[in-house]
Amino acid sequence: MKILPAIDIKGGKCVRLIKGDFNKSTEYEKSPIDQANEFYKLGYKNLHIVDLDGALKGNPINGNFIKEICKIKETKIQVGGGIRSIDHIKKLIDFGVDKVILGTAAIENFEFLSDACGKFKNKIAISLDVRKGYLALRGWEKQTEILASEFVKKIENMGVARIIYTDINRDGTLTTPNLSETFRFSEITKIPVIVSGGVSSINDIENVLAYRKTNPRVEGVIIGKAIYDGRIPHDQLVNLIRAN
Repeated sequence: MKILPAIDIKGGKCVRLIKGDFNKSTEYEKSPIDQANEFYKLGYKNLHIVDLDGALKGNPINGNFIKEICKIKETKIQVGGGIRSIDHIKKLIDFGVDKVILGTAAIENFEFLSDACGKFKNKIAISLDVRKGYLALRGWEKQTEILASEFVKKIENMGVARIIYTDINRDGTLTTPNLSETFRFSEITKIPVIVSGGVSSINDIENVLAYRKTNPRVEGVIIGKAIYDGRIPHDQLVNLIRAN
């Protein structure tokens, strides 16, 4: 199973938002590059990076950080935030990014999504940011009436490599992920799903591992605030990575 520490970049700093609210954020001391190197040294093999500035502006802003993080050996990186064009995707893949995460642009433009999946095989992930089952766009600021469960049916055969399913109301809250909803969602698609939003303890990770025994399409978990605040010891997480 993949365990992906999150690095959210805003204003050149690592931050964590609460419920996707840009006015409710916590800044951390380490730079994104230093934090990524620390995660590597601790034994993590995958990282989840979001360019929050890019998500707000609709244009990647923090490419300099991402380019440097991609130089860390033996680390697979997925990146999202403000990616709106084929050129944006190509630039990130040229840096060495393993998966490019599309959100707003893919949801609003199926032709773009289909083109991206065709040009970059097994490189395109989709971020579905959900409030009460409905998708939110543009850095979580625009709420839609599109059900995630209906949207996924439309992209099932496009070649999407991965879905990051985030319950916005849990994100940054340390209240446990909405596993029941995420698991139900994973059962209606053949696309691999990553759990995101609200991870608070090692029990959350173990619950995902237990579910994977019957549905291996749930391929991993993103961890943010709990890992920065020390609520989940690194040694426990790394041991789980090695064992699974």
